[in-house]
Amino acid sequence: MAFGRKVRIYLADGAPSGIRHVEIANWSGQAIACPRSRLNELKDWSEAQRPGVYFLLEKQTAETGDRAYLGESENVVKRLSQQDKNQDFWNEVIIFTSKDENLTKGHIKYLESRLTTISIEADRYKIENGNTPTESLLPRADKDSMEEYIHNLRIVMGTLGHRVLEPIKVVESPQNEVPSKPKLSKFIFNFSIRDLNAKAQQTDDGFVLFKGSDISGKTSKSMPGKTLSIREKWIADGTLVPNGENFKLTKDSILSSSSYAAVLVAGTSRSGPQSWIDENGRSLKAVEEILLAET
Repeated sequence: MAFGRKVRIYLADGAPSGIRHVEIANWSGQAIACPRSRLNELKDWSEAQRPGVYFLLEKQTAETGDRAYLGESENVVKRLSQQDKNQDFWNEVIIFTSKDENLTKGHIKYLESRLTTISIEADRYKIENGNTPTESLLPRADKDSMEEYIHNLRIVMGTLGHRVLEPIKVVESPQNEVPSKPKLSKFIFNFSIRDLNAKAQQTDDGFVLFKGSDISGKTSKSMPGKTLSIREKWIADGTLVPNGENFKLTKDSILSSSSYAAVLVAGTSRSGPQSWIDENGRSLKAVEEILLAET
């Protein structure tokens, strides 16, 4: 059973885009999120002058993708002054340290290695690290403590809008009937047109187009420019591979709307809510209307 968590975010100057200090109730860890333009102000934050790990982040669009670099240091601010010169892509840094003195060099090396591995496996962001750092050897109790730290760190990262550590999650089996407490994410939808077949699901992250879905090899003038850009990016990075005259999706991929997914599959302008059908023959729009009526 999942429990709610209390996350407190302090806006240092009252602006949501400025420096933010983040805590979770009953957690000794802490985070500081800072835009690159305010990096010089971190020298006044003792919380950032401790041993810890950090994420250099660039949040882009669905067409271009997101990027991240992970690092560690015994004095994060000092290290960041060097990264500002060595890494050009990022526009935000999120630092994780501890309120006490219990994070040692061994701990942060372990965190760096584990977080890099988790980020690569999640496959949400392009990870700019050249290699995965070696995981430091820790006593069993310390490892468990660091895994708990990672659990809370993931909550903070997601709260701050970065799901770099979260794999795309889909429900394996479809929901046949509307349950007493319905969730749209329990339904799996299909879209078939010509010889193309695709499967997808609405999730908390967005509309997930499943691995193995067909994508049209042809496009029409009615296809919106944004979906053309997404299509070109997916072809370039290997998310789409040739499959006869069409393409095949090589991994579960998130889109911001069901219509974008339908357009990509068909290669023409389409209505997602009308195109995606569940196993009972109901459109996505119809299922949404049923669920809204039940609440």
